[in-house]
Amino acid sequence: MIAFVSGKVAALTVSSAVVEVGGVGLELMCTPGTLAQLRTGQQATLPTSMIVREDSLTLYGFVDDDEKAIFELVQTASGVGPKVAQSIVAVLSPDGVRSAIAAEDTKTLTKVPGIGQKGAQRIILELKDRIGAPTGSSTGRASGDAAPWRDQVLQGLVGLGYNTRDAEKAVEAVAGEAGDRPDVSLLLRAALRSLSKA
Repeated sequence: MIAFVSGKVAALTVSSAVVEVGGVGLELMCTPGTLAQLRTGQQATLPTSMIVREDSLTLYGFVDDDEKAIFELVQTASGVGPKVAQSIVAVLSPDGVRSAIAAEDTKTLTKVPGIGQKGAQRIILELKDRIGAPTGSSTGRASGDAAPWRDQVLQGLVGLGYNTRDAEKAVEAVAGEAGDRPDVSLLLRAALRSLSKA
């Protein structure tokens, strides 16, 4: 298995990054929060998780080892595949997942696209004794650029399956929270919360 990838970022798309490793471009499926931290042409080291299927090999890239660990753990719950697991770590921080499961907070888990009430209850039931307590680590993933945050949040929402019109409304709804140094992952979570209320 490939535990991490380190190299120059060759390309970025709405849902993935291509990292050049030894002359080979490896495509990593990433959350919008992870992609927001990457810049084309810069060096990056990303923890990875490889999902092997009969017809495909898919690499998922993460901002840190904690996010990777949560991604892999939630997939051990029945009915949670890599796409839903990626949505979980896109919407909730690792500590947010731990807190929601520890508190049996189905409302928070159902904010994730692809998880309904029964799915949330099953995740809580199956992972409550294995997920551990929140670590208190920082969830702020700062993105230095002020202007691109709108586009990144919009692309993230569209990548998670929302239509462009709803995504644009959600971006406008959270614009007041951006401040001087917008944190794309926090704004994305806020936008997802506003969409779940709509």
